[in-house]
Amino acid sequence: MKLMQHIAFRIQQIFAAPQIDFTEISSLEKKAPDLVVYVLPIVIMITIIELLGSYFLERKNYESKETIGSLLVGAGNLMINLAMKTVMLYGTVWLYNVLPYRMALNWWTLIPCFIIYDFCSYWTHRISHFCRFFWASHVVHHSADHYNLTVNFRQSWFQYTKVIFFIPLLLTGVHPVIFFVANQLSLLYQFWVHTEVIGKLNPFIEKYLGTPSNHRVHHGSQEKYLDKNFGAVFMVWDHLFKTFQYETERPIYGITSSLKSKIDPLYLNTHEFQDIVADVRQSKSFGSKLYYIFASPDRIAKRKSAKRAHV
Repeated sequence: MKLMQHIAFRIQQIFAAPQIDFTEISSLEKKAPDLVVYVLPIVIMITIIELLGSYFLERKNYESKETIGSLLVGAGNLMINLAMKTVMLYGTVWLYNVLPYRMALNWWTLIPCFIIYDFCSYWTHRISHFCRFFWASHVVHHSADHYNLTVNFRQSWFQYTKVIFFIPLLLTGVHPVIFFVANQLSLLYQFWVHTEVIGKLNPFIEKYLGTPSNHRVHHGSQEKYLDKNFGAVFMVWDHLFKTFQYETERPIYGITSSLKSKIDPLYLNTHEFQDIVADVRQSKSFGSKLYYIFASPDRIAKRKSAKRAHV
C-alpha cells in the first residue's frame, strides 16, 4: 500500500509543474536552442562535399536549376522558422498553462517526448499524402527529380498548417522547451537520409530506423513505392500500419505533374494551392469542391486522367 502511495506521489510530482509566465518567454527561447541554426554550417559543408563529389565523379544526381530552387526554398523556410519560433512558443506555453497537469523541464522527459513526436510525425506525413490540402504544403519536398542532400531544404513555407497533428503530444503536458528540442532533433536526423551516396545498411537498422534506402523508397514514384515509409526516425510505425517497403530497385524521383519552374521558390511552394483553387472554381457542386480540396491527390490525378481520356 505504501509503495502504491509512493508511486502515486511521484507521478503527481512529475505533473505538478507551475505555469509559465508569459514574461518568461524571452528566457524560455534561450533554453530552447536553435539547434538547426547551430548545425547549419556543418549541413552546408557536407552538402557541398556531396555536390562536388557528384560533379567530379559524374554521378548526375544534381541539376543546377533544381539545386538553386532548393536553396531558395530553404532560405525562405529558415527565415519563416526564425519568425515563427516566438509565435509557436507563445502558443505552446498557452496550452501548457491551460492544462491541469504539467511536466517540469526535465531532460529525461525528452525520451518519451521524442518517441511520441515521431509517432505524430508519422501520421502527419501519412495524412499529407492522402489529403490534398495538406499535400499542397508538402509537395515541394517531393518535387525534385534528383535525390540529394539539397532536398532537405525543400520544406514548405506553409508547413505550420500541420501543427494540429502534434496537439496530442502537447496535451501530455510536456514542457514547451522539450517539445521544440524534439522537433529539431527529428529534423536534424532526417538530413542524412536524403542521399544516394549511402547504400543499404545493416538489415536490423534498415528494418527499424529511417535510412537513406528507406527514404529513397518514400520519394520514389513507382507504383509499389507510392505512399510508403512515412516514418521519420523509427520505421516501427510503418511496420505496424502496413506502409513499409524495402528498396528493391532504383527509385524514379519527382512528382507525376510537370512543373513550370524549377527555380521560383514562390511557385514551388504554391503551385498545388493554385491547382486546388482552379479545380474548385471549375467544380459545380459543393461536394465536388470539397473533393478537390480534401481527397487523395492520387485519386484526384486518376480521376482527371480518366476524364481527359473520356473526352
